[in-house]
Order: sequence, then structure tokens, then C-alpha cells
Amino acid sequence: MDIRPNHTIYINNLNEKINKVELKKSLYAIFSQFGQILDIVAYKTLKMRGQAFIIFKEISSATNAMRTMQGFPFYDKPMRINYCKTDSDMIAKLKGTFQERPKRVKQPKPIQTEDKKAKKLKNAGEVGATNNSATAEQPPNQILFLTNLPEETNEMMLSMLFNQFPGFKEVRLVPNRHDIAFVEFATELQSGAAREALQGFKITPTHAMKISFAKK
Repeated sequence: MDIRPNHTIYINNLNEKINKVELKKSLYAIFSQFGQILDIVAYKTLKMRGQAFIIFKEISSATNAMRTMQGFPFYDKPMRINYCKTDSDMIAKLKGTFQERPKRVKQPKPIQTEDKKAKKLKNAGEVGATNNSATAEQPPNQILFLTNLPEETNEMMLSMLFNQFPGFKEVRLVPNRHDIAFVEFATELQSGAAREALQGFKITPTHAMKISFAKK
């Protein structure tokens, strides 16, 4: 019997070697394009490893995410996605159907705690040239220049965002600059398509990515 549509999607077959903080950040990076995410739940325990729950504000967002990302190669393993069988506590509270469980009471964690942990994740990358200004519109180039990236951005996150487009070659981070990066495609046409699709994409709620063609 099919599970009815739900605000929450259940994902399994995730790579178990990925750090929990990095896993949640990466899931947010690729799933926030489908709609507002209220929470992402992942556990370190042996029983729950390789699994996660993503709670969307709208059921339509969850449906779209499930259809689009089904089988998506996430850290080299295809994701298996289904609707969650029951409402999450967060959705139940919004609906007014929440019933307190007698065991543990979980206090919501402030977002800053997660961000502080994420600051420890640093990736160095090589880059041929550094651009400090992207105000002027550059002519088409197979290399894209990304700005306004949040501090927790890493190479894996950006790779997963851009490798869904044909011709993707590589991501290059800039040493000591977390807010900018370069993404290379095989042709200018392919880089242009990715630029148009991901322009303004929010890696976090406060950081809308700006994409321009790199200077030749």
C-alpha cells in the first residue's frame, strides 16, 4: 500500500561514512531548491546510520523533491526516497495534533550551534586567478565565478549542486576565501545553462549565491 503524501520525506541508502554535520549541510544545499525546509534530522546511531528525514513546510515541496531526487547519486550512492509514514513533531504542532511523548523532551537547538560546528569544516582549493569584483557583466566563459557563499560552503556541496548539469568538470575553492569559488564546464553554453538555473540559489536562508562568468 502506498504511503500518503507527507511534509516529511525519508531518505535511506546514504553514505554512512559522512560526518553528521556535513551530511545535514549537504542535504540542505541540494533540497532547499524545492521549497522551505523546516528541519533535517539525521542520527549517528548504528541503527539509524545512512538515513535522514527532511521536513518541508509544504507537501508539494516534499513531493517535488522526492520525484526529482529519487536515485540521485549523493556521495556516490543513489538516494532512496519515500514519504514519511507519520507527521513529524514539528508538523503535528503546526496542525495542532501533536501529543507530547512521555520519555524525553527535546529542546530545539539554536541554528548558531550547527553553524559553529560547520566552521571547523575547512577545504583548501587551488585556483588560477582571483577576482575581487563581479559587478561588471563578463562575456560568456566556460568558467563560472561564484560569490556571496556562506562560510560553511565546501567543495562537495558545490559539486553536488553543479554536477547535475551537462559538461560539469570541477569546482575550485579559493584559499582563505570562503565566500567565492570557481566552477568549470566543458563549454560556454553548458556553463551558461548552469548559471541561469542556479542564479540566486540559497545555500543557506541568508546567502543567495551570485554567479557570473569568470574574466578571460
